[in-house]
Amino acid sequence: MPQRIILTGATGMVGEGVLLTLLGQPNVEVMLSISRQPSGHQHPKLRELLVADFFNLESIEHELSGYTACFFCAGVSSVGKKEAEYTHLTYDLTLHVARTLVRHSPQATFCYISGAGTGGRSMWARVKRRTETDLLALGFRAAYMFRPGFLKPERGQRHVLKMYRWLGWLFPLVRRLGYGSTLRELGLAMLHAAERGAPQPVLEVRDIVRLAAT
Repeated sequence: MPQRIILTGATGMVGEGVLLTLLGQPNVEVMLSISRQPSGHQHPKLRELLVADFFNLESIEHELSGYTACFFCAGVSSVGKKEAEYTHLTYDLTLHVARTLVRHSPQATFCYISGAGTGGRSMWARVKRRTETDLLALGFRAAYMFRPGFLKPERGQRHVLKMYRWLGWLFPLVRRLGYGSTLRELGLAMLHAAERGAPQPVLEVRDIVRLAAT
């Protein structure tokens, strides 16, 4: 079945890597990027909708029907943020977008980029876990929570975190230890989950690598 995918976060490292991966897949028919700024990429499959505020989607709701999947890659760092602010920008924002989308494309598969360590005792891990739990209960055809660790960017990416530019040489070691994957693998794993499902609703790094290869 041809995939019609909504993507958020195309101007971030994860979202851009997923976007570039999926634009090259023959079974992806349409990519609708919803973002505050243009991604900087052009492709016949790519359409972009710019919104100033993700909490105010009324002007684009009519555009959200008929999609097979949403890959939610938008996110913010918890560094320097109090729990209330981080919760608003992570839990509240994600659930608002998801609740809007499920009204228009309930048949879609929702794939959420969470993070390795989610569910731990730290503030961000608790907020992410709550986000995962409530997304799984929303009523999409299926929902999967992806918990990537150290990520290797795709070629041609413009948005790469400095940490990955400085520490990229560590990837082979992190990979061998089971804590690293490429952004290509992450994108393919999400696509495969949308197409035919995944073994479990929460996918850690090793699960992501295995699903990408199937």
